[in-house]
Amino acid sequence: MLQAVARAVIDRVDVLTDADLAIGDGDHGIGMRRGFEAVLVALDAGPPGIDGAFRATGMAIMANTGGAAGAVFGTWFMAGAKALAGTDRMDADGIRRFLAAAQEAVAKRGGVTEGQKTMLDALAHASRAAGDAPDLPACLTAAAQGAEAGVEATKSMVATTGKARSLGERSLGHPDPGAISVAIILAAMRDFVTAGATDEGERHG
Repeated sequence: MLQAVARAVIDRVDVLTDADLAIGDGDHGIGMRRGFEAVLVALDAGPPGIDGAFRATGMAIMANTGGAAGAVFGTWFMAGAKALAGTDRMDADGIRRFLAAAQEAVAKRGGVTEGQKTMLDALAHASRAAGDAPDLPACLTAAAQGAEAGVEATKSMVATTGKARSLGERSLGHPDPGAISVAIILAAMRDFVTAGATDEGERHG
């Protein structure tokens, strides 16, 4: 699943670059591609366990993405690894722990709150949307939809932190690039899991 996430981010580098050019310096896509290319290398080494894979992902992002994105997205997956410690099977509860821990850790690391036009807006929407979804596909589907709602919400926000802060009112109407990255990541998780669920159903149907 994490390999699918990395490939999805790499494939969408142009989308992230264009979004960042609108309210930043345009380097978000390049940094995220660099970080997630390193993720693929780290995962090829076969880190043990679910938490090990998430930890390796976070460390690769933190070490290679650069800037604020490297810090907050690395923190997301590192916090997720702690929340998933000892887990031997990913399920809906695991995703909820992953998202809740990430939201708390990113808010603390970045010194941000929801509503400041950052990736936290998508993450917070996703965490709430995951709610009481009964199984893993439903949970990730809800989380991905929540992240998209968070991206949409950032369009009506004025940036008060980060590179876009200097734009003030001119940041209105543009989505936050980090929020878009969150949506891409959760959509890739959803697509991977739902495709697996479909394949399983076809084998037993």
